[in-house]
Amino acid sequence: MVYFGDQAGILAVAALKDPVKDTTPRALELLGKMKIQVHMLTGDSASTAASVASELGIEHVVSGVLPQEKEAYIQKLQAEGKFVAMVGDGINDSQALARADVSIAMGKGTDIAMDVAMVTLTTSDLMLLPKAIELSRRTVRIIRQNLFWAFVYNTLGIPIAAGVLFPVTGLLLNPMWASAAMAFSSISVVLNSLRLRR
Repeated sequence: MVYFGDQAGILAVAALKDPVKDTTPRALELLGKMKIQVHMLTGDSASTAASVASELGIEHVVSGVLPQEKEAYIQKLQAEGKFVAMVGDGINDSQALARADVSIAMGKGTDIAMDVAMVTLTTSDLMLLPKAIELSRRTVRIIRQNLFWAFVYNTLGIPIAAGVLFPVTGLLLNPMWASAAMAFSSISVVLNSLRLRR
């Protein structure tokens, strides 16, 4: 709220709020489908926070909070066993960003927020958030696949290369074929990782 007046009293009152980006409702909908619970922490007044939360369908809203109160709120969620990701763009968010399990700064935010955060989105469009989460999940999935196949490959390949089958079958692995197999293993990991581009 902005008040304008003189010695006699208040002459005008204006209510200001940042407009909600067109993509924000869709971004929050996607987060909900990912089973991610959204909490809104803001230093704005209760009426402003309630208006924005109602527009976006956010159930958990805390308004009028100071930086240390944002951090305390995150600590409370963590004490409840929740894994907390914090998205912020201002100096007032830096404490909470530092406290969160995963901290995400908006690209047009303050330098301190970006310095503290683990991830910085290139713009202030929240649609990048579900995309970043999905990309990170796919990346971890591919890392696990690569580790699994590398483990299987080495578990089978190294004993054969060492001659474990020789006493039974007389089979020895030619060093040339062993080198080719190792190269193929590396190529398969790279090709599997390149699937992320799709």
